Amino acid sequence: MEQGKTSSKKYRKTIITAGVIVVVILGYMALSFYLRYFTANVTGKQEYLYIHTGATYNDVFKYIQDEDIVKDAGSFDAAAEGMHYKTRVKPGRYRLKEGMTNRRLINMLASGSQEAVELSFHNLRQKKDFAGFVSKKLEADSASMIHLLDSQQFVKKYGFDTANVYAMFIPNTYQVYWNTSPEKFFKRMYGNYEKYWTPERKQKAAALNLSPIKVSILASIVDAEALHDDEMPTVAGLYLNRLKKGMKLESDPTLIFALQDFTIRRVLNKDKEVNSPYNTYLHTGLPPGPIMMPSMNALNSVLDYKKSDYLYMCAKADFSGYHAFATNMDDHLKNARLYREALDKRNIKR
Repeated sequence: MEQGKTSSKKYRKTIITAGVIVVVILGYMALSFYLRYFTANVTGKQEYLYIHTGATYNDVFKYIQDEDIVKDAGSFDAAAEGMHYKTRVKPGRYRLKEGMTNRRLINMLASGSQEAVELSFHNLRQKKDFAGFVSKKLEADSASMIHLLDSQQFVKKYGFDTANVYAMFIPNTYQVYWNTSPEKFFKRMYGNYEKYWTPERKQKAAALNLSPIKVSILASIVDAEALHDDEMPTVAGLYLNRLKKGMKLESDPTLIFALQDFTIRRVLNKDKEVNSPYNTYLHTGLPPGPIMMPSMNALNSVLDYKKSDYLYMCAKADFSGYHAFATNMDDHLKNARLYREALDKRNIKR
């Protein structure tokens, strides 16, 4: 009888011990699960996590370790395995917030829920300037952008050539995903170009005997000439008058563009002899392409130009940035003399 009681006690003790072990194991598993998925792990040392196109999970994990994105890289790796993220890597620019859990971070990365880049551009002078600016904001490098801008075959698909393709870019503020490819970026920009050129604007351009591309080319000259927006419609009207009369535009900014020396403050007579299609002292009509990215104000100023009889203009001698306008050569020569004297007085030779 005593032996039976002893065996029963041992059995109960074994059951209790086994139960305690199971509880401990389950508790440990629950704690490990909680720590792996639901504990704050993102450090906040980096504002964004950039995942390049073609990156593997190993690339992402190395970046996370190298940049101290998380406090416990081991728990992130285990969570990534458990959530099957390792085969679902998506490129992009992901906003990080201090205290994010592994679960929240991985859900964001696996779903591709990236934050768009705000891309705002205007008044960029040359294609290389534009490509350089965009490459600082997006994943694509400037070389890939320039390659497309200089590809006759590519730009022809959108109705442009390599000289006038710059007219496609309408200055504005855009929301663009960081990993947008150059091809998709150009497609997006063309979409905005088409939105700008409404039937009403196309009608206005046709009334001026200009295509939308030629409006952009003229607007680029207006933008380069007019320092003040309120003067743009008058400058545009003057150039339209010259075009209608078959006069050369004789625009100093086009000459500076032809010379590719943007430090010039004073155009000399010898400069007017440069052999370039952008030399409007030498050639009648518009140059083959924009000399800078025209602003929205400049584009609208051409379409809604101010009517006048002006045919000549010269920078004012007070260096206010405004122009002295004239309807005849005699008055223009007087204005030009005053400006030359002001340049000499300031010892501006070039």
